[in-house]
Amino acid sequence: MSNAEPKLTRAEWGTRFGFLMAMIGAMVGVGNIWRFPFVTGEHGGGAFILAFLILLFLIAIPGLMAEVALGRYAGKGVIGSVREAVGTGGLVGLGLVVVLVNFALMTYYAPVVGWTLYYMLHSFLFTFTDPGFNAETFLDSFFADPAMMIAMHTIVVGLVATVLYFGIRRGIERVVLIAVPALVIAMAAIAIRAVTLPGAAEGLAFTFTVQWEYLGQSDTWIAALGQALFSTGLGWGIAITIGSYLREHDDAPLGGGVFTALGEASIGILAAFAIFPLVFAFGLPPEGGVGLTFVSLVQVFPEMPAGAAWAIVFFAGFFLAAITSAILITEVLVTTISEETRMSRGQTVIAVCGLIWLFGLPSAYSVDFLDFADLTFANWGLPLATLAIIIAIGWFLGPERLRVLSVNRNAGIYVGPIWNPIIKYLIPFVMIFIMAYFAWDNFGEDIMIAGMIVLVTFPIVGYLVMRYVEGRNQPQAGTAPAGGDD
Repeated sequence: MSNAEPKLTRAEWGTRFGFLMAMIGAMVGVGNIWRFPFVTGEHGGGAFILAFLILLFLIAIPGLMAEVALGRYAGKGVIGSVREAVGTGGLVGLGLVVVLVNFALMTYYAPVVGWTLYYMLHSFLFTFTDPGFNAETFLDSFFADPAMMIAMHTIVVGLVATVLYFGIRRGIERVVLIAVPALVIAMAAIAIRAVTLPGAAEGLAFTFTVQWEYLGQSDTWIAALGQALFSTGLGWGIAITIGSYLREHDDAPLGGGVFTALGEASIGILAAFAIFPLVFAFGLPPEGGVGLTFVSLVQVFPEMPAGAAWAIVFFAGFFLAAITSAILITEVLVTTISEETRMSRGQTVIAVCGLIWLFGLPSAYSVDFLDFADLTFANWGLPLATLAIIIAIGWFLGPERLRVLSVNRNAGIYVGPIWNPIIKYLIPFVMIFIMAYFAWDNFGEDIMIAGMIVLVTFPIVGYLVMRYVEGRNQPQAGTAPAGGDD
């Protein structure tokens, strides 16, 4: 008789805390520590934060609940979950839209994580406190060195692949249980030090004083909505994937929605707490744009007592936030592709990470290409992916059915029927509005027509590809379900 332990057909999170840390680790990344402060600075400080929090509760939390609940309901990755929602017809291609957008986002996110790795390594070398250090020259020289940028990109993809190869419990959960608390401690330490500096009160006032005129500007709300989507990962398929590994008695709406959104918003605000007091204390412009973290903030450390140590704390935390997000974003692709093909998890990890590395080379080589990719996919692709998921839930599976069968199952908080129209009507309307506004604002009337064509043809392409894949991968008699690794 064999003494081998029975193998689960699908992995599960080992603990509820591990699930929560995975959600926080996925959502808290470059969007919170790099993007949140400079967008806040460009849109009026406290006014932007107020708009962000309103949209977080109105759009992001209900959407995250829906994604996590769908993942648990289906017990599958993105395409499998969408198939559970819409049936086996061509509309399964909606899931492929999410996968393609997720892949495209990861190809330029990995090089950005490489930037944080480069800065972290130099913090350990005390580069930022060297006499004569110039922050702008340092960043420009890095961007002018394609070999170094590609090397950082390669290391990041290799780290992601290594963690994912070990699976859910032995890989992802072990990493996030250490990385996320370490990130919070690092940001809190920087924030505490920052608010004690002379002149820091101006930074706090900027962060939390609402300049009401900004709330009357459409740009503030558009930016806040984009930040809510970018920083929570709504529409990336992450919440579906993480939710698919939930245990039977875990709480989807509290853990997957409220706790996650509040956690990532808190870390974003904590980053603002850390950055704006430093910026004002040393007389730097708060609207420093994308260079706020990589240029402006770096100039602070040489002026601080024990600045070299604080630089290490900050950039180590920054890298932890970035790499955990990269791991969970890539897990969306690994889970889905391993389920939809006959490849093992190890083979899938190698294939997915290899393609991310290959297609990420243009963004690693050229910052201009990366900016173009970010402009396109963050402002167009991400709302499109969110729309695809919400259509599957709101118009096919049905929000009421999901609310009863999954959202409120073992829930610590009860989600009422008001959730239904938010999922079915409000979120799709907002996503369509974002895409239309972006196209009109950036390209004018002609691209609006082209954009609507893309919106219609993308699911059709997805349909054709999925029909082909489904035809090649019909389940064989006696085969075990795809999935688990632990």
